[in-house]
Amino acid sequence: MGGQGKGSLNLRLAIYTTQMSRPWKKVSTKQLGDFRIFKLRTDTYISPRTEKEHDFFVLESVHWVNIIALTPDQQLVMVEQFRFGSNTVELEIPGGMMDPGETDPVATAVRELREETGYEGERARLLGRIHANPAILNNFCYTILVENCRLKHPVSFDQGEDLVTRLVPVSEVSKLVADETIGHSLVVVALYHFDLWQRGIKQLKG
Repeated sequence: MGGQGKGSLNLRLAIYTTQMSRPWKKVSTKQLGDFRIFKLRTDTYISPRTEKEHDFFVLESVHWVNIIALTPDQQLVMVEQFRFGSNTVELEIPGGMMDPGETDPVATAVRELREETGYEGERARLLGRIHANPAILNNFCYTILVENCRLKHPVSFDQGEDLVTRLVPVSEVSKLVADETIGHSLVVVALYHFDLWQRGIKQLKG
């Protein structure tokens, strides 16, 4: 019985490794609405397996940035803010949306860090990029690393922002993720990029 089970597993793994998911063909798209921070559209695709048409909703959004801001004494510049979707106050890293006309996520990150926290640093560069949510969103979320951050400016909040800056030792970040004090999924991803970089697994993009 044990041998048969192992053979069956190996067969399933062999089938899995030889099969590849194929792209679906888009045949039409229709804009449904503009809601300031995103636009909503519906796309019609043909399944390569069934050859049937299916409609899918897509949220169009500008790209986002998250900032890993390190102080000289190895503390992470973080912010607390109320989040309306979850109705909770969340501990996060600074971040935001790329403004119209902005094409460089690193420049956006430097601006957002200064506006949200008043901190400014050195050697800002790209640490990673992910699809924000490829199931329904069309944008990227970039993680930017900024080192030697110091408080140099007053904050400049948007009308809908109300943030408090917190300095958190890097050594405590993993525990805060583990106990779900840090619960924002894109923040957790950014911190994972940072952890990979610290361990020499992740290479900086420039």
